[in-house]
Amino acid sequence: MTTGCAHWKEIKFKSTDVHVCQDCVKIGDTWVHLRLCMECGHVGCCDSSKNKHATKHFHKTKHPIIRSIEPGEAWTWCYVDEVEGDLGSGL
Repeated sequence: MTTGCAHWKEIKFKSTDVHVCQDCVKIGDTWVHLRLCMECGHVGCCDSSKNKHATKHFHKTKHPIIRSIEPGEAWTWCYVDEVEGDLGSGL
């Protein structure tokens, strides 16, 4: 677990069966990598994607923690505290 972040208690989702950026699909666009909102389960595209839907979701909802759902990755990010965590470390 990462220290310096009080938002870990808000995690409700650690995985998903969704493997598309839901917002890009709606507008017929593409994405680079996918991120999961760990509070509500929304899947959005990363900041390397032109639409940055995961970050836009945070600004709209204030849900603080996302995780990468890319194969082989288990890192998390708290937008509020700007700290990275790792699901593999006991989160």
